[in-house]
Amino acid sequence: MYSLYIDPGTGSMLFTIVIGLISTLIFAFRDKFLKLKFIMSGGKAAKIDENKLPIVIFADHKRYWNLFEPVCDEFERREQVCYYWTASPDDPALDKGYKFVKAEFIGEGNKAFARLNMMNARVCFSTTPGLDVYQWKRSKDCNYYVHIFHAVDEGTGLRMFGIDFYDALLTSGEIQETTLRKIEDVRKIPHKECHMVGNTYMDSLKERYEERKKTDTGEGKEFTVLLAPSWGPDSILNKFGEKILKALKDTGYKIIVRPHPQTIINEKDMYEALVAKFPEDEHFIWDRSNDNFETLYQSDIMITDFSGIIFDYCYVFDRPLIYADTKMDTAPYDAAWLDEEVWRLAILPDLGKKLEEKDFPNMKEVIDSVSDNERYAAGREKYRNMSWQIIGNAAENIVDYLINKNDELKQIELENAEEAKEAAKSDKSKKK
Repeated sequence: MYSLYIDPGTGSMLFTIVIGLISTLIFAFRDKFLKLKFIMSGGKAAKIDENKLPIVIFADHKRYWNLFEPVCDEFERREQVCYYWTASPDDPALDKGYKFVKAEFIGEGNKAFARLNMMNARVCFSTTPGLDVYQWKRSKDCNYYVHIFHAVDEGTGLRMFGIDFYDALLTSGEIQETTLRKIEDVRKIPHKECHMVGNTYMDSLKERYEERKKTDTGEGKEFTVLLAPSWGPDSILNKFGEKILKALKDTGYKIIVRPHPQTIINEKDMYEALVAKFPEDEHFIWDRSNDNFETLYQSDIMITDFSGIIFDYCYVFDRPLIYADTKMDTAPYDAAWLDEEVWRLAILPDLGKKLEEKDFPNMKEVIDSVSDNERYAAGREKYRNMSWQIIGNAAENIVDYLINKNDELKQIELENAEEAKEAAKSDKSKKK
């Protein structure tokens, strides 16, 4: 008896091919049916598609709810209908009880992509990269795809071609459009529409920070250092491990280590070995909470590498950082197309001090030299103004854009339908 084994990668590819074939057949038959219906009706079928959804927001994971919640709240406030499709069965949107925002779990993985690939909508808004690159294909019945970065960096940290097949990009600052144009030009692809709106996640974080400050008495506070690395072979914990943790512990300051969620999942052996070597006590804490706000708020300085948390910390909490001497392998990312240093790494010397392994024996002195440094405060202000230029109004700006785009596309549909109807009448008159 022989058994047939198909590895996961091949299985995923075969599933994608099958879904693609099925989608093609469905669209082909639908197209033939509509044309036949139009001919038989003598042009009376020339009208807009009443089944077309106006605006669909797609979230591939619940972790992006902090980006989408203010947008959904704004749609609800305006009593404007939109559809929120999520690939997380426990997405908070499903329990919000919205009246005008139609939240729906559309399945996980390939099941979600199968639904998206046959979506009938005017506008699809998402932060998910990879449209028309992997399983997620552009639907022939979706008019316009709009992407937004969930961070306020330059946007080259996505896997290659991650947003190439979107129609528009909503930006938080000029650096994102500047970098996008460079990539489009070097790859010789058409320029997509860009519109600056701000960033809802950062707006919410800033509002939360300002509210928290109102109740902060500062009593009994210890000077606290936060180690917040990214993950992967070039991250702090992988590169320096025990050495940096020992150096931090020896400072006598309170230390909070917040590993990246993917470290706990994908680098479990390394992570558990470090936890065993450095058990928790009142001055050394491993933070595994889902919400990082309180940890960021309690810390006085942060040590990181190339993690996007740099911008949360410097822009909202307005505090200094120390960045480790690590390198980011840009090969799989859009950054590899640019003949220049990644922007978020290039600006680090103006935001904080570089930490090299030779500095570990003097860790306390390094930390003290960065705290309250006016040069780094000026750097934070400079780059905040460059990459987060619209503060406080992102949700309103995004909803304005999406509603206007839907209205614009609907008007085009009406005009095209009217033209088709007039053409059909003309043909009928000629036949007589």
